[in-house]
Amino acid sequence: MRVEVWADVVCAWAYIGKRRLERALSGRQGEPVEVVWRPFRIDPAAPARAVPLAGELQDPLVDGALQQCAPGMTPAENRVRVSRIAADEGLGPRWGAAWRASSLDAHRLLALARELGGARAQDVAAEGLLRAHFIEARDISSHEVLADIARQVGVPHVVELLAGDTGDERVRELLLRGKAMGVKSSPTFVVAGRSLTGAQPTEAIAEFLRDSEGRTERSLPAEVSRFRQSEALLDLGDPLGCLFMLRPLLDEQADDRGVRLLAARAYFHSAQLGRAETALEQLVAESPDDSYARLLLGRVLERQGRGDDAAVHLRIAAAMNPAYGR
Repeated sequence: MRVEVWADVVCAWAYIGKRRLERALSGRQGEPVEVVWRPFRIDPAAPARAVPLAGELQDPLVDGALQQCAPGMTPAENRVRVSRIAADEGLGPRWGAAWRASSLDAHRLLALARELGGARAQDVAAEGLLRAHFIEARDISSHEVLADIARQVGVPHVVELLAGDTGDERVRELLLRGKAMGVKSSPTFVVAGRSLTGAQPTEAIAEFLRDSEGRTERSLPAEVSRFRQSEALLDLGDPLGCLFMLRPLLDEQADDRGVRLLAARAYFHSAQLGRAETALEQLVAESPDDSYARLLLGRVLERQGRGDDAAVHLRIAAAMNPAYGR
């Protein structure tokens, strides 16, 4: 069984959830369990260079971002509650983050630790990052701190990779995949397509694992999964994320009409009208009876202020599909 933990290492509930998951797994019998950490960012606007957290908490924009760590309560309420629960979970003796730090490089470290050392190395890295941030009050955006954690994990050369952009695209893709799956808070536990949101009590996590025993997620070809994730991102209002996920398919399946049409839609919704026009003109030329491609081409031309050119395609689209004329 694989348990994916979608979480941010600057989210206190992620640390509490980690302890509760460990307790739920302790002494458990049945099929072996692999725990895999996946990225989620509660504060993607955090500065690349960390700043003291105390002053930042006065900023309402920061408070708003941190609500993803505890939906349904204010960040101030969350901080009081989480301090008490952390103490109950044995996290301490000191507790509390001191820095508003970007977690991007920390997530890169987690991804590289798993790639180079497996799930166990990644779990050690996750523990090191969470401890550094919440108990040792260290700046986990600092490469010096990340180097210390990488040495604990046994992959010290990871820091050399972090100095470049290694792992950056992988983390970005995983973040988009999580978004397409509907992951909205940290932590979220996922097993075989089923999810449990939040740092639930140990008993609830254990029950979730028991219910997930023996379940298998429907396996789809990688290119089909990528296409569906791209489609989901566009439906969620993220056309640039859609295009990022589609890029390998556009490279490898340049003749696939469905891929090209989805890309054209994403170009349109991200205001890349020139690219949208080129893609749609080719699609219409290949299949003049594609009413949707004509409709979208008409909308693209309309947005460019080319009303006469747009009207031709919009009339044809409406003639083929009366719903498009309404």
